Amino acid sequence: MTIKEIIERISLIRANANLSARELSLIIGKNPAYISQLENTASFEPSLSTLLDILAVCNVSVEEFFYHNMEQYANDKKLLDFFSSLSEKQKEAIIHLYEV
Repeated sequence: MTIKEIIERISLIRANANLSARELSLIIGKNPAYISQLENTASFEPSLSTLLDILAVCNVSVEEFFYHNMEQYANDKKLLDFFSSLSEKQKEAIIHLYEV
């Protein structure tokens, strides 16, 4: 994932959390223009700790943030959790059905 994609996702999760750039900046303890600068300046990159703070405030897991398709994450996670709960025999049967 490129830094540009990370910045775009920050903007998306901020909007989904119904937070303005200013509000999010203040909540994570940055100056009021921090998120706005981040979202609008190509050379401005957040530190890992700042990214983790943003994710926590927006209630997004690291796994979800970096998932290849955030819109599909919830459904894919449900399927994976369900699949993980099956026995090996059940998993093999489903894989066999899929391959046929």
